[in-house]
Amino acid sequence: MQERSSVGDLAKQLKSELDRYSEGEKLPSSRALVDRFRVSPVTVSRALAQLASEGLVVTRPGAGAFKAAPRTAAPVGDTSWQEVALSADAATDLVPRAVDASGVLVTLAASPPGVIEFNGGYLHQVLQPTAALAAALARAGRRPGAWDRPPVEGLPELRAWFARGIGGAVTDAEVLITSGGQSALATALRALAPPGAPVLVESPTYPGMLAIARAAGLRPVPVPVDRDGVRPELLAQAFRATGARLFVCQPLFQNPTGAVLSAERRPEVLRIAREAGAFVIEDDFVRRLVHDDAGPLPRPLATDDADGVVVHVCSLTKATSPSLRIGCLAARGPVLERLRAIQVVDQLFVPRPLQEATLELVGSPAWPRHLRTVAGELRNRRDALAAALALHLPALSVPYVPVGGYHLWARLPDGTDERGLVAGALREGVAVAPGRPYFAAEPPAPYVRLSFVAVAGTSEIAEGVRRLATASRGYGFDAAAPGL
Repeated sequence: MQERSSVGDLAKQLKSELDRYSEGEKLPSSRALVDRFRVSPVTVSRALAQLASEGLVVTRPGAGAFKAAPRTAAPVGDTSWQEVALSADAATDLVPRAVDASGVLVTLAASPPGVIEFNGGYLHQVLQPTAALAAALARAGRRPGAWDRPPVEGLPELRAWFARGIGGAVTDAEVLITSGGQSALATALRALAPPGAPVLVESPTYPGMLAIARAAGLRPVPVPVDRDGVRPELLAQAFRATGARLFVCQPLFQNPTGAVLSAERRPEVLRIAREAGAFVIEDDFVRRLVHDDAGPLPRPLATDDADGVVVHVCSLTKATSPSLRIGCLAARGPVLERLRAIQVVDQLFVPRPLQEATLELVGSPAWPRHLRTVAGELRNRRDALAAALALHLPALSVPYVPVGGYHLWARLPDGTDERGLVAGALREGVAVAPGRPYFAAEPPAPYVRLSFVAVAGTSEIAEGVRRLATASRGYGFDAAAPGL
């Protein structure tokens, strides 16, 4: 049984037995619970912590856990005034700042026990470099000054490491350390476009970026992509039609399509943006999750930009652990100071222990070994998912199978009830991400995104596809695959 499932099951069992105890009475010791339920001491500790967070027990170090006093109900007030206050900006703002986080939450919310997670966006525990991370954090904690305040721009050694990864196109002085890629995107969008302004985005694209843009009062304008990335002629038209001064793109293994911006289109995108007097935010989020059959990767767009058009964003989170929230912003010219100022106001600085631990991790022999292991495992999982879909769901179209990243973008047959299929799949025990949140405007067809990185292995992938095939019955599927 997975640890998360064990914790939930034990907490549920203990909760059901609390009626046997009077207020303040001591529960059995941790050792007794370990012996009785045949679980680890960590599982017992986490289960008790869960009950404590719900106010059902009180834990006292060295004494044990005790049944808590019943909570008194908080007085129910009238919060209806908030509806007026929160919607007041609609009368004055060009773009109301309502935020739909559903596209992000679908990849963050924990699924019920037993559900196969095709909706996850982070490495499964079996793929995370857990031992290397623990060792790096332990070594970092012993570094001189590890708990002191770091430079607001980030540790110089870490900035230099990120600069080398961008191909030498920027210096370490042109790099800012951020709390992951999401934070970097939020800073960049706020720095580069005022509220109410249009911002050009790929279509489809990452829902988290769309949520950030709308939260900042920006107006996302979609520009279609194909398997070679954004279409330059449509990008140029969008700049002319909207007067936008910002384009956000993922040139490498784009989320969700997996597309790679072709060599022919790369200079075109930079030329079009430069002529429009616009910035390009390059979200290079998945470069370290390349598959081992990929061959040489194209360089970041920033390496071909001498004029400061590109603001580069990258992160280590996807390649390590969801809790190692370390990323970077890289830019040249006056915009760097604006990025720095906004980041300082929002965050002050990134915690130094995390920066020190990151330096320890990427400087250790375990780091390249981890990347090689993940590269091979992701290829195996990708192939397993593609093969299982072809076998069990021939009506579902996967127009492009990428050699990097962690998901497949699948078009459903025309007329499929996308929302109904997603709900039906969850009832069958498999969670998938609906396609609708990936579009800034109306989608051209129903889609789902299927991740192969958050599952335990290829056998779980095969079972998940079988469950999805069962759920698909009655949702518009037939034997013929839809057109591309």
